[in-house]
Amino acid sequence: MDALGAGSSLGWLYAGVMALFGATVLRAAKQSQVDAAGALAWTLLPASLGLLSCAALGACGGLVAFAAACLVSSAYLGAGAVLPVGGKAVLITGSDTGIGHALAKYLDNLGFVVFAGVLNKNGPGAEELRRTCSQRLSLLQLDITNPTQPVSCLIATLCFLFLSGLWGVVNNAGILGFPADGELLPMSTYRQCMDVNFFGAVEVSKTFLPLLRKSQGRLVNISSMAGGIPLPKYAAYGASKAALSMFSGVMRQELSKWGIKVAAIHPSGFRTGTSELWDKQEKDLMENLPAGVRRDYGEDYLLELKSYLLRMPAYCDSDLSPVLNDILHALLAKRPHGLYTPGKGAYMLLCIFCYFPLWVYDFFISKLQSFEPVPRALRTSEVL
Repeated sequence: MDALGAGSSLGWLYAGVMALFGATVLRAAKQSQVDAAGALAWTLLPASLGLLSCAALGACGGLVAFAAACLVSSAYLGAGAVLPVGGKAVLITGSDTGIGHALAKYLDNLGFVVFAGVLNKNGPGAEELRRTCSQRLSLLQLDITNPTQPVSCLIATLCFLFLSGLWGVVNNAGILGFPADGELLPMSTYRQCMDVNFFGAVEVSKTFLPLLRKSQGRLVNISSMAGGIPLPKYAAYGASKAALSMFSGVMRQELSKWGIKVAAIHPSGFRTGTSELWDKQEKDLMENLPAGVRRDYGEDYLLELKSYLLRMPAYCDSDLSPVLNDILHALLAKRPHGLYTPGKGAYMLLCIFCYFPLWVYDFFISKLQSFEPVPRALRTSEVL
């Protein structure tokens, strides 16, 4: 009878915990982006695991397994809980084209007050934002490599906000540079990538952090998959984005005491338009190559670099919604992630790089590059 009473007590305890957890899930689902089917799935998962564990481990073991599963489900649902837009103000750099341009439209449509930083207020990108967005969107002339312009943008932003604070800053402005072997890239490309992708983002962040401290808001840095893993032909771009990712990680730790949450976005390949600087960068690359390097690589290898650049859009996704959704989550989630990896292959390659021996990652990348041309000197040595 004692054993029967103990089992009955545990059964009632199990049922009570299940009821409490179910009510918690329903409340969390209402406050989050999880749909009803998702909420039901994350409710039934712990219950099913608990019942199976009861059969295998007994009542006590089942209750422990059920409690552990509840914790995991609650963490998942809690991560989806979002804050209301409520006219929150967000500054976006690099809104002329690409992700920044799409993000400005997206946030404006959701009801945000958007400050769209553009390199050219009279350019086609700025004109389209004026034509298609609401009066909540304001265009700001912003060259992030010019130290005086972030300060002038701060003054303009303060005038709009009446000193009420700024909810979010999205450091999106960036430059890809001309994809080529690291040995071939001129130092000007390395410097330009660092100036725009890293130093510019740091300058903007430091300028607007006083406003983010006041609102306990969000700092979102658009890095790249190339900022988390080494990829051939992206030495300059990848190094600058890796610096931005490290900056994001350090700031996430340092700014948490102020209530500011920091996130880094590592998108994979998305089609964001071609750079107007590519022709100039290609010219600089060709003109600055030492004669010996040009001879070893060969003219056909150098010409193939331009073909690689023209083929890139075919391998990139034109749908930017995964990136935009992750940025929105970083801006509004009560518990945003420190790192987002939108796009095909972004998380998989990062896992291979982080958790497998380096030779496995290098072998995998070499197979992806197996159809790339071989430098002239290597072809000659193979013949000999």
